[in-house]
Amino acid sequence: MMGASVRNTDVSTFQKGIREAFKDAFDLILPYRCAICGNASDTEDRFTGYNRLYKDIYGVDPELHICGKCLSSFNILEEDKRWSLCLSDPRENDACPGLALYMPFTYQGIAGRAVPRIKFGKKKELARFLGCLLGSCIYGEDIRADLMVPVPLSPERLAERGFNQAEEIAYPASRLNDIPFADDLLTRIKDTKRQSELRDNTVRSKNVAGAFGVSGLWDVTGMTIVIVDDVVTTGATLHEAAEALYKAGASKVLCIAFAGNRYIKNAEPF
Repeated sequence: MMGASVRNTDVSTFQKGIREAFKDAFDLILPYRCAICGNASDTEDRFTGYNRLYKDIYGVDPELHICGKCLSSFNILEEDKRWSLCLSDPRENDACPGLALYMPFTYQGIAGRAVPRIKFGKKKELARFLGCLLGSCIYGEDIRADLMVPVPLSPERLAERGFNQAEEIAYPASRLNDIPFADDLLTRIKDTKRQSELRDNTVRSKNVAGAFGVSGLWDVTGMTIVIVDDVVTTGATLHEAAEALYKAGASKVLCIAFAGNRYIKNAEPF
Protein backbone atom coordinates (compact mmCIF):
# COMPACT_ATOMS: atom_id res chain seq x y z
CA MET A 1 0.00 0.00 0.00
CA MET A 2 2.83 2.37 0.86
CA GLY A 3 4.51 1.64 -2.46
CA ALA A 4 1.30 2.52 -4.30
CA SER A 5 1.12 5.79 -2.35
CA VAL A 6 4.68 6.67 -3.33
CA ARG A 7 3.97 5.80 -6.96
CA ASN A 8 0.83 7.97 -6.91
CA THR A 9 2.87 10.87 -5.50
CA ASP A 10 5.49 10.39 -8.21
CA VAL A 11 2.79 10.38 -10.89
CA SER A 12 1.21 13.51 -9.43
CA THR A 13 4.59 15.32 -9.41
CA PHE A 14 5.26 14.16 -12.97
CA GLN A 15 1.85 15.39 -14.15
CA LYS A 16 2.41 18.76 -12.46
CA GLY A 17 5.77 19.10 -14.22
CA ILE A 18 4.16 18.28 -17.56
CA ARG A 19 1.41 20.88 -17.01
CA GLU A 20 3.95 23.59 -16.11
CA ALA A 21 6.10 22.77 -19.12
CA PHE A 22 3.02 22.86 -21.35
CA LYS A 23 2.02 26.23 -19.92
CA ASP A 24 5.49 27.67 -20.61
CA ALA A 25 5.35 26.40 -24.18
CA PHE A 26 1.79 27.71 -24.59
CA ASP A 27 2.87 31.18 -23.42
CA LEU A 28 5.51 31.21 -26.16
CA ILE A 29 2.85 30.45 -28.75
CA LEU A 30 0.16 32.73 -27.31
CA PRO A 31 1.77 35.66 -25.42
CA TYR A 32 0.24 37.44 -22.48
CA ARG A 33 -2.55 39.85 -23.37
CA CYS A 34 -2.75 43.49 -22.29
CA ALA A 35 -5.36 43.97 -19.53
CA ILE A 36 -6.52 47.20 -21.17
CA CYS A 37 -6.56 46.75 -24.95
CA GLY A 38 -6.24 42.96 -25.27
CA ASN A 39 -3.24 43.10 -27.61
CA ALA A 40 -0.08 41.10 -26.99
CA SER A 41 1.87 42.39 -24.00
CA ASP A 42 5.46 43.27 -24.88
CA THR A 43 6.56 44.87 -21.63
CA GLU A 44 7.37 41.89 -19.41
CA ASP A 45 11.03 42.91 -19.10
CA ARG A 46 10.02 46.49 -18.21
CA PHE A 47 7.75 45.41 -15.36
CA THR A 48 10.45 44.11 -13.02
CA GLY A 49 10.36 47.24 -10.84
CA TYR A 50 6.57 47.08 -10.56
CA ASN A 51 6.71 43.37 -9.80
CA ARG A 52 9.04 44.03 -6.85
CA LEU A 53 6.86 46.86 -5.59
CA TYR A 54 3.71 44.74 -5.86
CA LYS A 55 5.31 41.86 -3.98
CA ASP A 56 6.44 44.26 -1.23
CA ILE A 57 2.85 45.46 -0.83
CA TYR A 58 0.86 42.25 -1.32
CA GLY A 59 3.37 39.48 -0.65
CA VAL A 60 2.75 37.75 -4.00
CA ASP A 61 3.67 38.31 -7.62
CA PRO A 62 1.24 40.35 -9.74
CA GLU A 63 -0.85 38.80 -12.48
CA LEU A 64 -0.97 41.87 -14.69
CA HIS A 65 0.19 42.44 -18.25
CA ILE A 66 0.06 45.75 -20.13
CA CYS A 67 1.37 46.44 -23.62
CA GLY A 68 3.93 49.14 -24.30
CA LYS A 69 1.45 51.34 -26.18
CA CYS A 70 -1.00 51.45 -23.27
CA LEU A 71 1.74 51.79 -20.68
CA SER A 72 3.26 54.81 -22.44
CA SER A 73 -0.17 56.46 -22.77
CA PHE A 74 -0.49 57.22 -19.04
CA ASN A 75 0.54 60.87 -19.14
CA ILE A 76 -0.01 62.93 -16.01
CA LEU A 77 -1.70 66.30 -16.39
CA GLU A 78 0.36 69.46 -16.28
CA GLU A 79 0.96 70.65 -12.74
CA ASP A 80 -1.47 73.59 -12.86
CA LYS A 81 -4.29 71.35 -14.14
CA ARG A 82 -4.17 68.71 -11.41
CA TRP A 83 -5.88 70.84 -8.76
CA SER A 84 -9.38 72.30 -8.68
CA LEU A 85 -12.33 72.72 -6.34
CA CYS A 86 -14.21 69.49 -5.75
CA LEU A 87 -17.60 70.64 -6.99
CA SER A 88 -17.81 71.49 -10.68
CA ASP A 89 -21.02 73.41 -9.95
CA PRO A 90 -20.62 75.27 -6.60
CA ARG A 91 -23.63 75.23 -4.27
CA GLU A 92 -25.17 78.01 -2.23
CA ASN A 93 -24.52 77.62 1.49
CA ASP A 94 -21.96 74.91 0.80
CA ALA A 95 -20.78 73.30 4.05
CA CYS A 96 -17.19 73.07 2.73
CA PRO A 97 -16.86 75.53 -0.17
CA GLY A 98 -13.06 75.36 -0.37
CA LEU A 99 -12.91 71.58 -0.66
CA ALA A 100 -9.94 70.80 -2.90
CA LEU A 101 -9.67 68.04 -5.50
CA TYR A 102 -6.45 66.50 -6.79
CA MET A 103 -6.88 64.69 -10.11
CA PRO A 104 -3.69 63.73 -12.02
CA PHE A 105 -5.25 62.10 -15.13
CA THR A 106 -8.13 62.95 -17.45
CA TYR A 107 -10.91 60.44 -17.91
CA GLN A 108 -10.35 60.02 -21.61
CA GLY A 109 -7.90 58.10 -23.73
CA ILE A 110 -6.11 55.41 -21.76
CA ALA A 111 -7.76 56.15 -18.40
CA GLY A 112 -11.16 56.19 -20.08
CA ARG A 113 -10.48 52.65 -21.30
CA ALA A 114 -8.76 51.32 -18.18
CA VAL A 115 -11.30 52.28 -15.51
CA PRO A 116 -14.30 50.58 -17.19
CA ARG A 117 -12.16 47.44 -17.53
CA ILE A 118 -11.80 47.51 -13.75
CA LYS A 119 -15.45 48.15 -13.00
CA PHE A 120 -17.15 45.99 -15.59
CA GLY A 121 -14.36 43.58 -16.51
CA LYS A 122 -13.52 42.97 -12.85
CA LYS A 123 -9.80 43.63 -13.39
CA LYS A 124 -8.69 44.01 -9.77
CA GLU A 125 -5.02 43.78 -10.70
CA LEU A 126 -5.43 46.75 -13.02
CA ALA A 127 -6.96 48.80 -10.18
CA ARG A 128 -3.92 48.07 -8.06
CA PHE A 129 -1.62 49.19 -10.87
CA LEU A 130 -3.53 52.48 -11.15
CA GLY A 131 -3.20 52.80 -7.39
CA CYS A 132 0.58 52.57 -7.68
CA LEU A 133 0.53 55.25 -10.40
CA LEU A 134 -1.66 57.45 -8.22
CA GLY A 135 0.57 56.85 -5.20
CA SER A 136 3.59 58.00 -7.19
CA CYS A 137 1.74 61.16 -8.24
CA ILE A 138 0.71 61.89 -4.64
CA TYR A 139 4.28 61.39 -3.48
CA GLY A 140 5.44 63.97 -5.99
CA GLU A 141 2.97 66.48 -4.54
CA ASP A 142 4.25 65.87 -0.99
CA ILE A 143 0.70 65.33 0.31
CA ARG A 144 0.58 64.39 3.99
CA ALA A 145 -2.40 63.18 6.03
CA ASP A 146 -3.39 61.21 9.12
CA LEU A 147 -5.56 58.75 7.19
CA MET A 148 -6.37 57.72 3.62
CA VAL A 149 -9.94 56.57 3.05
CA PRO A 150 -11.56 54.99 -0.04
CA VAL A 151 -15.10 55.92 -1.08
CA PRO A 152 -17.14 52.87 0.01
CA LEU A 153 -19.53 50.86 -2.13
CA SER A 154 -22.92 49.74 -0.92
CA PRO A 155 -23.07 46.08 0.20
CA GLU A 156 -25.21 45.32 -2.86
CA ARG A 157 -22.74 46.88 -5.32
CA LEU A 158 -19.79 45.26 -3.54
CA ALA A 159 -21.40 41.83 -3.80
CA GLU A 160 -22.12 42.42 -7.49
CA ARG A 161 -18.58 43.53 -8.37
CA GLY A 162 -16.61 41.42 -5.88
CA PHE A 163 -14.32 44.26 -4.80
CA ASN A 164 -14.31 48.02 -4.30
CA GLN A 165 -12.23 49.63 -7.06
CA ALA A 166 -11.65 52.78 -4.98
CA GLU A 167 -10.27 50.63 -2.16
CA GLU A 168 -7.98 48.71 -4.53
CA ILE A 169 -6.65 52.02 -5.91
CA ALA A 170 -6.31 53.73 -2.53
CA TYR A 171 -4.48 50.95 -0.67
CA PRO A 172 -1.20 50.91 -2.66
CA ALA A 173 -1.33 54.72 -2.81
CA SER A 174 -1.47 54.82 0.99
CA ARG A 175 1.41 52.35 1.32
CA LEU A 176 3.62 54.31 -1.09
CA ASN A 177 3.03 57.50 0.90
CA ASP A 178 3.15 56.00 4.39
CA ILE A 179 -0.38 57.25 5.14
CA PRO A 180 -2.41 54.90 7.37
CA PHE A 181 -5.22 53.19 5.46
CA ALA A 182 -8.75 53.21 6.91
CA ASP A 183 -11.06 51.17 4.70
CA ASP A 184 -13.73 50.88 7.41
CA LEU A 185 -13.93 54.56 8.38
CA LEU A 186 -16.54 55.70 5.86
CA THR A 187 -19.72 53.68 5.50
CA ARG A 188 -22.36 53.74 2.80
CA ILE A 189 -25.64 54.22 4.63
CA LYS A 190 -27.76 54.59 1.51
CA ASP A 191 -27.67 52.55 -1.70
CA THR A 192 -27.64 54.87 -4.70
CA LYS A 193 -28.01 54.65 -8.44
CA ARG A 194 -24.81 54.58 -10.48
CA GLN A 195 -23.64 58.16 -10.96
CA SER A 196 -22.49 57.26 -14.48
CA GLU A 197 -26.12 56.58 -15.42
CA LEU A 198 -27.26 60.07 -14.37
CA ARG A 199 -26.64 62.96 -16.76
CA ASP A 200 -28.09 65.92 -14.87
CA ASN A 201 -25.77 67.45 -12.25
CA THR A 202 -28.61 68.29 -9.87
CA VAL A 203 -29.89 64.71 -10.04
CA ARG A 204 -26.37 63.42 -9.40
CA SER A 205 -26.09 65.61 -6.31
CA LYS A 206 -29.45 64.46 -4.92
CA ASN A 207 -28.59 60.83 -5.66
CA VAL A 208 -25.65 60.80 -3.21
CA ALA A 209 -27.06 63.26 -0.65
CA GLY A 210 -26.68 61.75 2.83
CA ALA A 211 -25.18 58.56 1.39
CA PHE A 212 -22.21 58.38 3.78
CA GLY A 213 -21.61 58.04 7.49
CA VAL A 214 -18.59 57.65 9.76
CA SER A 215 -18.06 54.43 11.69
CA GLY A 216 -18.45 54.71 15.45
CA LEU A 217 -15.20 52.76 15.78
CA TRP A 218 -13.27 55.87 14.72
CA ASP A 219 -12.63 59.23 16.30
CA VAL A 220 -11.41 61.58 13.56
CA THR A 221 -11.46 64.75 15.65
CA GLY A 222 -8.72 67.11 14.47
CA MET A 223 -7.45 64.76 11.76
CA THR A 224 -6.38 65.51 8.18
CA ILE A 225 -7.99 62.95 5.91
CA VAL A 226 -7.60 62.08 2.23
CA ILE A 227 -10.58 60.54 0.43
CA VAL A 228 -9.84 58.52 -2.73
CA ASP A 229 -12.13 57.53 -5.60
CA ASP A 230 -11.47 56.17 -9.06
CA VAL A 231 -13.25 58.81 -11.17
CA VAL A 232 -14.72 62.25 -10.51
CA THR A 233 -17.23 64.09 -12.70
CA THR A 234 -19.29 66.63 -10.80
CA GLY A 235 -17.54 65.93 -7.50
CA ALA A 236 -20.84 65.24 -5.70
CA THR A 237 -19.82 61.83 -4.33
CA LEU A 238 -16.49 63.00 -2.90
CA HIS A 239 -18.15 66.14 -1.55
CA GLU A 240 -20.78 64.15 0.37
CA ALA A 241 -18.10 61.88 1.81
CA ALA A 242 -16.07 64.92 2.89
CA GLU A 243 -19.10 66.51 4.55
CA ALA A 244 -19.62 63.35 6.62
CA LEU A 245 -15.99 63.53 7.80
CA TYR A 246 -16.20 67.21 8.67
CA LYS A 247 -19.38 66.59 10.66
CA ALA A 248 -17.51 63.85 12.55
CA GLY A 249 -14.81 66.34 13.59
CA ALA A 250 -12.09 66.14 10.90
CA SER A 251 -10.09 69.37 10.70
CA LYS A 252 -9.13 69.07 7.02
CA VAL A 253 -10.26 66.87 4.13
CA LEU A 254 -8.65 66.53 0.70
CA CYS A 255 -10.35 64.72 -2.19
CA ILE A 256 -8.33 62.68 -4.69
CA ALA A 257 -9.50 60.88 -7.83
CA PHE A 258 -7.32 58.93 -10.22
CA ALA A 259 -9.04 60.54 -13.21
CA GLY A 260 -11.93 62.77 -14.17
CA ASN A 261 -13.62 64.57 -17.02
CA ARG A 262 -13.33 68.00 -15.44
CA TYR A 263 -12.66 70.27 -18.39
CA ILE A 264 -13.87 73.60 -16.96
CA LYS A 265 -11.78 74.74 -14.03
CA ASN A 266 -12.98 76.61 -10.96
CA ALA A 267 -11.00 79.23 -9.07
CA GLU A 268 -7.83 77.43 -8.06
CA PRO A 269 -7.30 76.72 -4.34
CA PHE A 270 -3.56 76.04 -4.84
